[in-house]
Amino acid sequence: MSVHAHPDDESSKGAATLAKYAAEGADVLVVTCTGGERGDVLNPAMDRTDVRDNLTRIRRAEMAAAREILGVRQQFLGFVDSGLPAADESLPDGCFAAAPLEEATEALVAVIRRFRPHVLITYDETGGYPHPDHIRTHEVTVVAFQAAGIPGRFPGTGRPWQPLKLYYHGALSKAWFQALHDGMTARGIPSGMEDVLAEFGDSAPAPAFTTRVPCAEYFPARDRALLAHATQIDPNAGFMLHDRDTERDVWPTEDYHLARSHIEVSLPEDDLFAGIRPSR
Repeated sequence: MSVHAHPDDESSKGAATLAKYAAEGADVLVVTCTGGERGDVLNPAMDRTDVRDNLTRIRRAEMAAAREILGVRQQFLGFVDSGLPAADESLPDGCFAAAPLEEATEALVAVIRRFRPHVLITYDETGGYPHPDHIRTHEVTVVAFQAAGIPGRFPGTGRPWQPLKLYYHGALSKAWFQALHDGMTARGIPSGMEDVLAEFGDSAPAPAFTTRVPCAEYFPARDRALLAHATQIDPNAGFMLHDRDTERDVWPTEDYHLARSHIEVSLPEDDLFAGIRPSR
């Protein structure tokens, strides 16, 4: 079960992993905390009045298409996008990031107890980037991971169920950008990643991955799912531009940090279900 802030986050963070496990027969659920109602239209080809006026409906349709491509189930948690307020602005009334932690946690606990996952995936304490909904998603998921298994906690949300492992995404690290840059440069392909690498700076910490899931054969599904979020993904910019053959060669995994475990583990891992099912 993978918990995200907005539609499209599931496709930009760990989508090949989700597609891999779904293809192998796992029952995979994406929980999307908000509908992305206050998001921008990031694809210039979609930046039209009719799209902006119907963004909520369109983003739900995009999510449905991405879900089908990845072969997973998906559920909205029911909260409203917080937008990205400026430093001197307050959060909008009624938004996800301003909702009481207990309220949002209870909603997620209800989903966990109904779906009964063995593994939860979400963002680390930074949210992956400092969007208030991403940070709130981290906070809610961490509390829900423990609370779901406690009898008497959130009565009325179903029988207690304790997920066994909690992972944080390691998507889009400096190490990933550097590996792709070096790989494309060695092949004589302009990488276009110089500006991104400069933004990280020399002091960016090395990622603390514990778990690398081989999933390169599912990168095409990831890309199709991303492109299904047409309001958010410009097919002619950003993540869509790097050479896919190089990516498969130099970084054929999606990467995670094991944050909590209720079972004995042996690190590093190459499987989010290591210790839960027999070794393959």
